[in-house]
Amino acid sequence: MNQAQFIKADRRLVLCLLISVMVLFVLSLAIGRQPLPLFAAFSDWLRGDDSVHAIILSQIRIPRALIALIAGASLGLCGAAMQGLLRNPLASPGLVGSASGAAFFAVLVLYFGSGVVAHWVLPIAAMIGAMLATVLVYMMAGRDSSVTTLILAGVAINALATAGMSLLLNLAPSPFAVRELVLWTLGDITDRSMGDFWLMLPTTIAGWLLLIGVGGQLDALTLGERTAQSMGVQPGRLRWRVFIAVSLAVGAAVATVGMIGFIGLVVPHLLRPYVGHEPGRLLPASALGGAAMLLAADIGVRIIPTDVPLKVGVLTALVGAPFFLHLIVRSRREYL
Repeated sequence: MNQAQFIKADRRLVLCLLISVMVLFVLSLAIGRQPLPLFAAFSDWLRGDDSVHAIILSQIRIPRALIALIAGASLGLCGAAMQGLLRNPLASPGLVGSASGAAFFAVLVLYFGSGVVAHWVLPIAAMIGAMLATVLVYMMAGRDSSVTTLILAGVAINALATAGMSLLLNLAPSPFAVRELVLWTLGDITDRSMGDFWLMLPTTIAGWLLLIGVGGQLDALTLGERTAQSMGVQPGRLRWRVFIAVSLAVGAAVATVGMIGFIGLVVPHLLRPYVGHEPGRLLPASALGGAAMLLAADIGVRIIPTDVPLKVGVLTALVGAPFFLHLIVRSRREYL
């Protein structure tokens, strides 16, 4: 396939994904435990009429859909970036420790009850946790460390943060406190406001901006570090650029919606064959695919008939875990 055909195929894929995201976004506004008449709700909202439909649309549905859109895009984009950087199709955004660091600090805030002081305390604490986890990985691995050392440092920080969360759950003063801590770690987008959206947006955009222009470098890296260096790529600087970007974007997502796994793993795998297995072309497609997947999962938890509403992180795990097992089995067959 020549360059013109590649560009045409990319545009077609991105267009299809963009249309899917737009459709799912509208459905996310309309679908819930009770359907919402969008035209009437928008009309009341634009007129300033505080009707029930307008309030549901402006204070519940729109923030929820926007947060799902941004968080899903971050997870998909960062998953593709990590897989391209580490040249490992099983890599995920959580490898740098940012997700577990954010989760640990959020659980810490919930444990001490600081979350009741102001709504912004929890996400700010989680973002600080994500950045501290990345700094610790940097200090443990060293500036010019290899990919293997970085992964080991990330695994160590993940284990430390997980142990800290387990300790807090074990020492929780009441069953109600345990329930609150556990439910947050499951991942959820309910009860989110526009304030939460605006709080996560600056850090997310900062992470996205850092990933602009890395596509070509990731493509060069697939040829090997020495070859990439001969093409002007600095692998050490690229690694930390991607790691910091992932810590910012994923930290903001985890800080807002909790622990939602597998999107950063599943989406790049599903889309990789359609972009010729090129990391640079996979980045924008994975961002749109991640947004579509989280929007679809959030719609799913609303329409699945259960006595207790499902958490969106549980649904993504139910979809992602079998897919992950399939990847492992397929990898074993390739090496046999």
